[in-house]
Amino acid sequence: MKLLDGYIAKAVFFAVLVVLLIIVGLDAVFSFVAELEELEAEYQIFQALKYIALTMPGRIYEFIPIATLIGCLIGLGALANNSELTVIRASGVSVLRIVYAAVKPVLLFIVVALVLGQFVVPNTEQYAQSERARQIDGSDALSSRYGYWFRDDDAFVHINAIQPNGVLYGIARFNYQAQQLIASDYSERALFQGDHWVLFNVSETSFTTNRTNVKHLDTLRWNSDITPDFLSIVALKPDHLSITGLLSYARQLASQGLESGEYYFAFWKKVLQPFATVVMVFIAISFIFGPLRSVTMGQRITAGVVVGLCFNYAQELLGHVSIVFHVSPLIAAGIPIAICGVVGVLLLRRV
Repeated sequence: MKLLDGYIAKAVFFAVLVVLLIIVGLDAVFSFVAELEELEAEYQIFQALKYIALTMPGRIYEFIPIATLIGCLIGLGALANNSELTVIRASGVSVLRIVYAAVKPVLLFIVVALVLGQFVVPNTEQYAQSERARQIDGSDALSSRYGYWFRDDDAFVHINAIQPNGVLYGIARFNYQAQQLIASDYSERALFQGDHWVLFNVSETSFTTNRTNVKHLDTLRWNSDITPDFLSIVALKPDHLSITGLLSYARQLASQGLESGEYYFAFWKKVLQPFATVVMVFIAISFIFGPLRSVTMGQRITAGVVVGLCFNYAQELLGHVSIVFHVSPLIAAGIPIAICGVVGVLLLRRV
């Protein structure tokens, strides 16, 4: 029986791996072509390739569930085409045993996804985005097409690029008093030192009724409640944050009475991704023994792509619904998984 489990597991593992590499590769190629439109003096092909390489862990993490579905359809479909699954079933092996054998190699991909999502993707994505913004727009915060806006007491702050090590590039601060702009300053970069920031190469402008004063400073102290840890979270999209980072920031927003639904949904989506990946195996096997038993490999791949896309779109749609109508993020993230699981079990019971 171990030999049989290993044979099925090997077929599934290599099929999922090949599908994952193809999907990630195609997505990377399309993204690189899109990046060519952004080429500038400081952002050339090498920098674009570096950006694509740094975002690869995020792509792998994102596509593991759908690659599992299509890979299982291909791997088990190949066994079905050669009548090997028929022989295995005729020898007395149950469908649940085949499911068990197919799930084992998928567990490796689940572990890889968990490691990437928790430890790798948050760092590589932030570095990739910050380097891209810095190279395209440099330290010119005013002309930047990217960056982040914050409110710091009576000042509005725009930061062009935020690196994982806490270095900021292109900082613009606009200070208001009684709804009037009284001063602004622009800095090339900033470093966090203990309990404050130090701005470098500062151009400071103050506004009065009759005149405008401009002066240049090598350094300037900036006392702010904004910390590198806070910036490392807000600099990333929720899908690129770690599970612990999402939960921490969502709780922080909720404690301040701010909207936290988007981050709670992303949190539960990440927590439930291992279950979603296993459910993809159930769907694939139920299709192989059911509706897709005697179809071509191309039809199986098409079915896998359609189901995978429908699953992703349904989860994203329910995510927006949960935010707008204040539905539980756990329910919104879990409904597509539960539906796919029920469909898979019902189809398997008919075998």
